[in-house]
Amino acid sequence: LMQFGYKNKTTSQSIQRLLFSLVVLSSLLIIKVQAQETQNSFHADSDNSASIDSTQYTTATSHMDTTSTQKQSNLNIKLRRSAERGHANLGWLDSYHTFSFANYYDPKFDGFGALRVINEDRVEGSQGFDTHPHANYEIFSYLVSGALRHKDSMGNTEVIERGGVQFTSAGTGIYHSEYNANKTKPVHFIQMWVKPHSRGLPPGYQTKSWSDEQKLNQLRKILSPDGSDDTIKINQQCSVYASMLDKDASVQFNVAEGRQAYVHLIQTDTNAQLELNGQVLSAGDGAFITGSGQLDFKGASDPRAEFILFDLK
Repeated sequence: LMQFGYKNKTTSQSIQRLLFSLVVLSSLLIIKVQAQETQNSFHADSDNSASIDSTQYTTATSHMDTTSTQKQSNLNIKLRRSAERGHANLGWLDSYHTFSFANYYDPKFDGFGALRVINEDRVEGSQGFDTHPHANYEIFSYLVSGALRHKDSMGNTEVIERGGVQFTSAGTGIYHSEYNANKTKPVHFIQMWVKPHSRGLPPGYQTKSWSDEQKLNQLRKILSPDGSDDTIKINQQCSVYASMLDKDASVQFNVAEGRQAYVHLIQTDTNAQLELNGQVLSAGDGAFITGSGQLDFKGASDPRAEFILFDLK
């Protein structure tokens, strides 16, 4: 337990974090057993740090429970509503899980291609995640509001604010902690995990920041396999885009043959809406996209719709 930073901590918040860590570690064993029973999945390495790693990945599109499906051209778009996500509220942490994580497990939502985790987290002032290990994942946080303090075993210490993306390639193994850098205001961020193309890579760390203007009414690439166009380099055939659309503003994206995509509409307090090929996503909704063809995004509300798009193999 000392490696998780609980030495000499006696507050109720620390006890909650301890229990949360025990839950996520124990659920690793459960998920491994359940995943071994799943056929036609990806083999993956275990990340001993946190609960959600499994020895196999399932392709969610083949057996997904969804509220809506639309076909246009060769595209298959399946929506998953915000309320269908896993949810954990520990007081200091309010977290929504797109995929199986910690004590939330749904065999239909173990991952989508190399994408394994999307957690939408809100952490109260001065609270956070004590030092814990990760390995063999590309882990990155997109800051929606507030300030997040990161510290890791590679010597990196940094506070990331609105528009920032903090990226860790865990590789052979790292330790890190994440805390709200503000004493009173919550921090809201999206944490995402992607399986790398190879195991045992050298650990690495990168941060970059994009202003609202750089994302407004356009698709701004923020991660790419080669790090081109001032993006963060990710060790996977995966590109990630961020955008903010005013009402009636539109952008397009082409899903190429052999690729798939995932869209997450960030859950802000404004209840923004986004239209995707004629379907309307509300705050916190996601869309699983297979096949090839053009995605047409359109802002559908006066509050700007801020979303993240994954282009996956």
